[in-house]
Amino acid sequence: MHLLSKLFVLVLLPLSVFMGCSQPPMKLVSGAEVATASGRVLGVAADEHVIHWQDIPFAQPPEGALRWRAPQPYSQPDGEVLSRESAICVQEAGAISDTDGSEFVGSEDCLYLDIVAPKSARDQRLPVMVWIHGGGNTSGTKDTYDFSALAHDQQVVVVTVNYRLGPLGWLTHPSIQGEAQGLDKSSNFGQLDIIAALEWTQRNIEGFGGDSDNVTIFGESAGGHNVYALLVSPLADGLFHRAIAQSPYTTSVTPREALNQNREFPELDRGSWELLQAMGLDPDAASGEALRSVAAYDVMAAYYALEKDHLSPLSTADGIVIPAIGMERALADPQYSKSIPVLSGSNRDEVTLWMGLNRYFVNGDPVLFGLLPPRMTIKEESTYRYWVDLRSRAWKARGVDQALLNLGEAGYEQIYTYRFDWDEQAESWFISFPNLLGAAHGAEIAFVMGAPMFGPIGDYMYPDTESAREMTDIMMAAWGAFAREGQPGDVAGKAWPPFMANAPHTMVLDGVENSRVVMESPTLGQLLREIEAPSSLDATERCLLMWEMVTNIGQPMYSDYARWNDGECTNFDVRGSKAAIKNALLQKYGSTSLP
Repeated sequence: MHLLSKLFVLVLLPLSVFMGCSQPPMKLVSGAEVATASGRVLGVAADEHVIHWQDIPFAQPPEGALRWRAPQPYSQPDGEVLSRESAICVQEAGAISDTDGSEFVGSEDCLYLDIVAPKSARDQRLPVMVWIHGGGNTSGTKDTYDFSALAHDQQVVVVTVNYRLGPLGWLTHPSIQGEAQGLDKSSNFGQLDIIAALEWTQRNIEGFGGDSDNVTIFGESAGGHNVYALLVSPLADGLFHRAIAQSPYTTSVTPREALNQNREFPELDRGSWELLQAMGLDPDAASGEALRSVAAYDVMAAYYALEKDHLSPLSTADGIVIPAIGMERALADPQYSKSIPVLSGSNRDEVTLWMGLNRYFVNGDPVLFGLLPPRMTIKEESTYRYWVDLRSRAWKARGVDQALLNLGEAGYEQIYTYRFDWDEQAESWFISFPNLLGAAHGAEIAFVMGAPMFGPIGDYMYPDTESAREMTDIMMAAWGAFAREGQPGDVAGKAWPPFMANAPHTMVLDGVENSRVVMESPTLGQLLREIEAPSSLDATERCLLMWEMVTNIGQPMYSDYARWNDGECTNFDVRGSKAAIKNALLQKYGSTSLP
């Protein structure tokens, strides 16, 4: 959520009267202590509706000799679980984790989960929903999300989990896997953490009023991607019973690509061979002991010192967590099918989250000689809209529709899809939120939670209007119904039919009046043919857009790029062109993004 938090700085004046909504203090709840394998957990509450149990360890800290190994069980049943000041996994400081500074934050001791449940839950067996946060699998934390309203309104128990991130969560190198045994030979330690959290949930959730036989996993962006990873992982069999993927993607790499020895695959950046070089180690001879002796922040510093132009190896088809055929193909393979209900969807304007601060597309006009935040306007409306439309539809085509068609091939029958269209944010003189952002990536999360995000900017993104309240009711009701019954139910009186190859129904989520079912499911190939038609794009923009369409959200399709439109872009230098645009923006503005 980098853009939305940056916009907070832009929208609010330096001495703004808009302050973040302070949360009432948590108080201990008498009789809400729960005995778990991790120890006695004390329940706390800020109101009369729900109880929170916070910072529960579900695995041993993966540090020292346990770094780059499968998570180990944590067992302290006679101990007491204490709330922590911070449980963030190591990552860059930034908006997604709500941390300040330009360095790194967090600790390797971060494998904790939170639980929120209705106050009456412990006398029942309520549906359980396990939230997997987004952030590109390089950033994010459970602490960003508050599902209190969803838990109360839909009578569900919500679990939010942390998992290792970036090179600490995903790494493939002979010094790590070569001498390892069992699950330690995996490359996907972050996804193993999520599996460990689900195993903990199965063993302990009934003490919090949850039904271990009715667990729904749900996540957004990288969280949605990890939902797909769990759908294909044999290690996750029986750990959940429904799945919701919000704005997901299906990209995975082979172990050989993840190593990328001598940059064998020039389009991949930050492979482990290159990372070890950046850490000052011999990438061909370094031992696992040498790797584990490097401080966590130094690992991250080396990782981020490497240029990232395209794909960085993370989720890896290691044959342990993710089948060796890769995530995309495994979704279509009946041998990995879990045959459970699945709901997946994307947002109409996904990519505005990244384009909305890019100086190539957006002006930042000085106000009062730069004393106030700049006024942001779109440079070329037609170019911006065209780019947003095609890239966002391609996200749905690859990350949602194709993934669900694959699931259908694997035998899944209860499949549903949506497109989130709501864009009735409040206007600001500095920024037109509906025009610049619209239904941006991540904009649906607050409606699922039932609570605004992003502090004071929530007054703009999620205004206190009838339309916003309608969307909250719609989203919470659909997600709650899916968790209870395996189908999302009606929306504003309109039936939500399943998605099938011969009837690709999509529920458009856009308030009571505008929500509707459509059967528009263009393939990526059909979208690529649209770029061939005349438009406002110049030759460079056409090839750059084409590149983004075929190399994001799913497996990169380099050969399709080379063949497109009779080879129009075959000799086009993507990296060189991106670098030239970046340098031109730096020369003109001193930066590539606002502010």
